[in-house]
Amino acid sequence: MTRRSRDMWIIDFGWEMSEREASLYEAPFQYVKEYVLPERSKNRRDAYRERWWRHVEPRPGMWNALKGKDRVIVTPEVSRHRVFTWLSTQVVPDHKLQVIARDDDTTLGILLSKWHLMWSLGVGSWHGVGNDPRYTISSSFETFPFPTGLTPNLPAARFAREGRATAISKAARRLEELRQAWLNPAGLVRAEAEVVPGYPMRVVASDAAAEKLLRERTLTDLYNQRPHWLIEVHRALDSAVAAAYGWPSDISDEDALANLLALNLSRGQMDQLSKKSRAVGSDEDRRAPQFKLPISGGKQVKADATRSRTPAKNGSATTSLRSGRRRKSA
Repeated sequence: MTRRSRDMWIIDFGWEMSEREASLYEAPFQYVKEYVLPERSKNRRDAYRERWWRHVEPRPGMWNALKGKDRVIVTPEVSRHRVFTWLSTQVVPDHKLQVIARDDDTTLGILLSKWHLMWSLGVGSWHGVGNDPRYTISSSFETFPFPTGLTPNLPAARFAREGRATAISKAARRLEELRQAWLNPAGLVRAEAEVVPGYPMRVVASDAAAEKLLRERTLTDLYNQRPHWLIEVHRALDSAVAAAYGWPSDISDEDALANLLALNLSRGQMDQLSKKSRAVGSDEDRRAPQFKLPISGGKQVKADATRSRTPAKNGSATTSLRSGRRRKSA
């Protein structure tokens, strides 16, 4: 996602297909039998060893959530820059990608805003030698308080024509349009039909010289360079998202984080009151406007924004939500 496409095919027999059914696809089955079976036959886990033609973790829940969608939002679990983009549902996501089963530009725009970036840095963790930020659905996405009326438990069709949503969608589409134009300049690439009908078009370099230039055109390179147009289009998106919260476009980072935490806490309190008045099933709980609140332990990073008591997964914790980037370990 943050580099160029590896142009690989993945053999996927799903999670229900029997060995006999899979063998009807002779060529891919033979490939798996030749290259996968020898390793899987040594695995200590019975399921992995006995169902060797299937992926070890086929993720049926994820694929069921993606049904009926042509694209979904993805972000790397660990990345120098927190970027979100679209992934075709005909592409099998790598296990290091975090997948969000939404296909509307409004949700993408909110996630691409600096407000979500600051929140994810405040509640997330850090990974690797370079202390790159780590993004997980439970800590970074489910705790983030989306603008009222634009929360991910609502179908996009419900707010598609609402003014705040259309402003965010327009800014998000413009950002993605410009990013794709930078990643795949018209003079350097061409689109080719895939060998199997119905799959997305392949974007290939127009010649050997173009292929060399395209190696330096990745999302990581783009956000390392941060050209002025990228700064401006992100600023427009941030302004649209701020307006959706009812904030001024020039709100300070500290005030924005304080507002987000207050919104998170207020929704958490509403959830607690609701649970006291009636038993809430797990499915209903997951669909609540504000999800769980595992803001458990702020990171040692710059600019302490606000401090408050807030529910954590273990039921009690005094935490701080901070913004910025942690220094590298000594």
